[in-house]
Amino acid sequence: MMSRNVRKIVHIDEEKCNGCGLCVPSCEEGAIQIIDGKARLVAENLCDGLGNCLGECPQDAIAIEEREAEEFDEAAVAEHLEQAQQEPAACSGGCPGSRIMQFLRPEATAPTAPTGPQPSELRNWPLQLTLVPVQAPWLENANLLISADCVPYALPEFHRELLAGRVLITACPKLDETGPYLQKLAEIFRTHRINSVTVARMEVPCCAGLVALVRAAIEASGRAIPFAETIISIEGRQLAPVQH
Repeated sequence: MMSRNVRKIVHIDEEKCNGCGLCVPSCEEGAIQIIDGKARLVAENLCDGLGNCLGECPQDAIAIEEREAEEFDEAAVAEHLEQAQQEPAACSGGCPGSRIMQFLRPEATAPTAPTGPQPSELRNWPLQLTLVPVQAPWLENANLLISADCVPYALPEFHRELLAGRVLITACPKLDETGPYLQKLAEIFRTHRINSVTVARMEVPCCAGLVALVRAAIEASGRAIPFAETIISIEGRQLAPVQH
């Protein structure tokens, strides 16, 4: 029988929760999953009560409370995470948009003229900066491509010419709230060895904000990271890269 004591543990207000899934990747123990459209604590013994998930909830639906609960069990966490790695992502057990995944691809070679269907060069998931966990393992030793949302639609050769050999993060400097982005990117740059950063943006003036954001994050991180900018025309042409 599991030991129960009064301790700190996560409480999720289902009335406030909208099921966005942002809390899921922030819980390193995998104790939170999206079930029936709501974030739920799947087992008391998986929650360490430290509250890493609190700051990720835009609805303020997560809090730490003190109550009688099963003791935190590191062995159960290890078993739970191992099982999660072996199971395919499913909406019933967790939000696929928040699950950390990495795809093995052949090493990038020089671009060649397409002779048939072009393979995907995507190496990681999730992509959107809001959903990307700072601790994602595929960030380590990455050649990082930070792309404005519109670029893959405008550039036909996006996978072959920009994405090959790189880890992808997407963001929109015009529509997204960029304040948290600066903090998250700076933390990513501080936490991981990033080999290089390439920013791909559209030629429209508002998209230049993505370049300014990344430059500020690199400066805030205190790291010296090689940084380049690629501009895509609205007609879908790749303009000359800009080194910074």
